[in-house]
Amino acid sequence: MATVELRFSAQPEHVRTARLVAAAVARRAGVDEAVLDEVRLAVGEACSRAVGLHRSHGITAPVSVALTEEEKSFSIEVGDEVPGPGAEPAPGAGPGARGAALRAGLDEPEPGTEADGEDEMGLAVISGLVDDMEVRSGINGGVIRMTWPRMPAPVLP
Repeated sequence: MATVELRFSAQPEHVRTARLVAAAVARRAGVDEAVLDEVRLAVGEACSRAVGLHRSHGITAPVSVALTEEEKSFSIEVGDEVPGPGAEPAPGAGPGARGAALRAGLDEPEPGTEADGEDEMGLAVISGLVDDMEVRSGINGGVIRMTWPRMPAPVLP
């Protein structure tokens, strides 16, 4: 089980790098060429979402991405450090701190909050690109786990 870990400051310009790394590692792991664009788009959406959450909550910690090659699958986890529902907001967190609750689908967005609408839309886009997606949220932050099947290695005669 090979894992590549990437951490980057919550700046939008770093999302492109994360997308490129994810596509390269997915290709090497044996993910079907036909779905590499979906991998790239899903990772870009998840990383953009994490960057937006960090910036809107005043969190300076880096966004984390773990790319894991398993026996029959390839998974990517994009993590943020925005506390989930029931947790105390980060010091200096502004209004809209409830947006983290959307990750777990545990709460409704506050009416008229643009950031919450973007968060919900981002999750909808990701779920349309990934067959297997899991969203977790806790006191230490949230994680979006996306999984794709690996192509079997060709058997040489």
